[in-house]
Amino acid sequence: MPLLAADIGNAHTVLGLVSEGQVLADWRVSTNEHRTADEWAVLIRGLLGRDAGSVTGVAVCATVPSVLNEWRDMLDSHFADVPRVIVEPGVRTGVPILVDNPREVGTDRIVNALAAAADFTGPAIVVDFGGTATTYDVVDAEGRYVGGAITPGIEISLEALSRGGAQLRMVELARPRSVIGKNTVEALQSGVVFGVASQVEGMVERLVEALGCDEDEVAVIATGYLADLVISECSCFTDHAPALTLQGLEKIFLRNHR
Repeated sequence: MPLLAADIGNAHTVLGLVSEGQVLADWRVSTNEHRTADEWAVLIRGLLGRDAGSVTGVAVCATVPSVLNEWRDMLDSHFADVPRVIVEPGVRTGVPILVDNPREVGTDRIVNALAAAADFTGPAIVVDFGGTATTYDVVDAEGRYVGGAITPGIEISLEALSRGGAQLRMVELARPRSVIGKNTVEALQSGVVFGVASQVEGMVERLVEALGCDEDEVAVIATGYLADLVISECSCFTDHAPALTLQGLEKIFLRNHR
């Protein structure tokens, strides 16, 4: 029977039905901080359709406290009989978090680290391409979360350029015909696609060096809904796991609700 997994991010919320590591269906909706608990319930039941009654558990990670508060109310009111796990301090993840203040680490990053440690042998780097931020999370050879890095996301960078540049504007997120843009649109697309790809390759190289491992010993995993835009331009990735966070949420749910 499927689990409803929800990854609540700053700009988007990714929902999925997961069973035994397989994502049966998934959706991406806007994270609207003004959406009430009842509105979330209507949205979720509409997406689930006939599968709403078959959900046997709910697992949630969130980086937006106000939205998480509405989700708690929604689960209490509309899914009261369904077991749940909200990833927060006190929830068993099985991943030691070796950073200065573990409570500061975004729960989605911990979930990604767990999924990487469980599904890939040896050290791993997860690069999560979100719209607001691109995050780099590092797991060592012992399966411990040892930290990472955060850079501005692709969408928010493009929005900042369009707002701050008098002759710049929002463009389609697509690969241009050449790295040498022949017009403003192509120049922006080149910077987004090839610039981000170069940044990712440089960051991964530095992270691998900091781990003290050989490059071929480290699994480098791309995830996030914008990964498809740049992964073909990067030579550093060993795996593409679009549903990594949803699969990690199922693992955490099972650890806490055997």
